[in-house]
Amino acid sequence: MNGEKIRIIVVDDHTVMRAGVVALLASEPTIEIVGEAENGVAALELVDRHTPDVALIDLRMPVLDGVETTTRIAATHPRTRVLILTTYDTDAEIERGVEAGAIGYLLKDTSRDQLVDAIHAASRGETVLAPRVAEKLVARMRQPAHVPLTARESDVLSAVADGLTNAEIGTRLVIAEATVKTHLLRLFAKLDVNDRTHAVVVALERGLLRR
Repeated sequence: MNGEKIRIIVVDDHTVMRAGVVALLASEPTIEIVGEAENGVAALELVDRHTPDVALIDLRMPVLDGVETTTRIAATHPRTRVLILTTYDTDAEIERGVEAGAIGYLLKDTSRDQLVDAIHAASRGETVLAPRVAEKLVARMRQPAHVPLTARESDVLSAVADGLTNAEIGTRLVIAEATVKTHLLRLFAKLDVNDRTHAVVVALERGLLRR
């Protein structure tokens, strides 16, 4: 962040929980809390007003929930990274949060140091997952070796091989960038790789790509 403080907002409908998060982060010299909100609508107003670097957002809230709030922020303010901070760690909730465009998914038992580190990582554009969440996501998406790719996954893989960014892939295939990320995660799981370069290499080895 070039020495500048990371500007964040905290969004949670539980007043005590929201105050607790604010209190945890208030003394952190590298972070500045520029706003608090009790629901998604209020959060969107804060993002419009402050364009924070990171938005800490609860998943289940009245008026507008965390998933829809995340979707709208990703669409209108892509520079604001969304970190889901919730008590819910079911497979369905995790996948909904990731597909909505959240860069990270943390649980409310996260320690202060872990939360601070996650905010820093999110501000750099790095994916952040609580260990328990990562385990669930990998287990859900892991497939036996050489599982055939879907037509859409093949399209995404071809675009990756062409050197396109996620945003450019979304434009080419007329899908949301968050959906591109979901397809990539599934591709990585099926090909047993951790990044785009290795995905292309393995796909070429298996004859899944023609060059």
